[in-house]
Amino acid sequence: MLRLLGNSKNLCNGTTRRDLLQIGGLGAFGLSLHNMPRATQASEERSSFGPKFGQAKSCILIYKYGSPPQHETFDPKPDAPVEIQGEMKAIPTNVSGIHIGDHLPKIAQIMDRLTVVRSLTHPFPLHGTVYATTGIPEVDTKIESQPRHKRQWPFFGSLVDYFEEQRTGVTIPDMPRNIALPFEMGSKNEIPPLAGLYGAMLGTRYDPVYTEFRGEGTAMSPEVRPGRAFKDPLFGIQSTDRLSMSGTGALNVTRSELELRRSLLLQFDRARRHFDQVERIQTFDQQQQTAFSMLTSGKMAEALDFGREPEAMRAAYGMTLFGQSCLAARRLVEAGSKFVTVIWDAYGLNAGSWDTHHNHYGRLKQFLLPVFDQTFSALILDLEQRGILDETLVLVLSEHGRTPRIDSTPLGAGRDHWSRAYSQVYAGGGMGRGNLVGRTDKHAGDVEDNPISPKDVLATAFYLLGIDPESTFPDSEGRPRPITGTGRHRPELLG
Repeated sequence: MLRLLGNSKNLCNGTTRRDLLQIGGLGAFGLSLHNMPRATQASEERSSFGPKFGQAKSCILIYKYGSPPQHETFDPKPDAPVEIQGEMKAIPTNVSGIHIGDHLPKIAQIMDRLTVVRSLTHPFPLHGTVYATTGIPEVDTKIESQPRHKRQWPFFGSLVDYFEEQRTGVTIPDMPRNIALPFEMGSKNEIPPLAGLYGAMLGTRYDPVYTEFRGEGTAMSPEVRPGRAFKDPLFGIQSTDRLSMSGTGALNVTRSELELRRSLLLQFDRARRHFDQVERIQTFDQQQQTAFSMLTSGKMAEALDFGREPEAMRAAYGMTLFGQSCLAARRLVEAGSKFVTVIWDAYGLNAGSWDTHHNHYGRLKQFLLPVFDQTFSALILDLEQRGILDETLVLVLSEHGRTPRIDSTPLGAGRDHWSRAYSQVYAGGGMGRGNLVGRTDKHAGDVEDNPISPKDVLATAFYLLGIDPESTFPDSEGRPRPITGTGRHRPELLG
């Protein structure tokens, strides 16, 4: 980000630098100066692809940081001993033979619209968001904590943005193609932002357009650890709370304020001769044009404003930050965004969110599962009722699963990291309906049938979005890299 330093010297229109900062800062203009890569085209040999290739016109990705347990969600083991099964039971769904966790009753009633995979597996039991959402071949704690490290691979949504730009030739769409909400991952807890959801080797111009949330939770969420409770907006917000574009403050910006920003940009244009790397200017140009286009059109602001929805619809999604963010995601794809990510991130503590090493049962029963059950089911039914579920791919991703054996030592018990077997759920956009893929052993600890890599999920999602899963992108040195690493399209996910 470009920063203004020095005194409060007046700009040419009489406004001081201090006044400008009070208007909203420069974050909205994305003035980071990075190289813009040369593009490579996706494969144009369409004839060999099946009928569902390109069925999805957009994607909503729900990312649950910390990783939910397979036992209490989509792979319960009611016949396992109590130290495996735990306190929570299984319930039938509206698809014969499929049972899920008993704290997901609303999702159980829409199982005929969903695909559940019980056989996800990989060798990295750590919070590797970058591994779950990019083609990077391996992950470690160092790479996980460095969003701008040269080894990072581009986020799934960034690649969708990149290939859509190549397909359409449109560099500045009227709606951003790649948006993430409610706030930048890792920005509301004890550690810096984590890797994963960035343009990485493609450059910062392919980062998601992030939103910001500045409200406060309305109620104390269940403790993360003894004595560590706080108001979590993912548990509840005020009906008057709103999202804003990151770096802009409130969404309501006056015409005079916009013209001031344009004036400042024109002054930056005149000052560009001082930049010592000419090849960076193209990225600078496009970023400021994109930012000003978004600010003046008002289309994104209107789509982002879930307050325009009827109260009954807002209540159906749930008056939580997660619920209203998913409602905003639906509005954004309807308005033309290609890829929208809703991040259920750790809030307050790094070990918060779905990372239930402590108070496993309290957080699942009182907070995590009820909120997810209400919002996810509402989203799927809303998309269906609007006639856009078949063209909107909905993915619920996380890093890994959790240990089969419960650790009873912490208050409220806990399950630790486990990547040898875990579950996920998907819907819409060509995914199968009432579809169950894979099988684990009697403890949900190892895959017994049809192992699926998270890279395979990405490859299948690219396929549904009309992008050849074997396409490549250029790394920082122009070398072609496979967009999903070792991933391959899995037709069984499509039913």
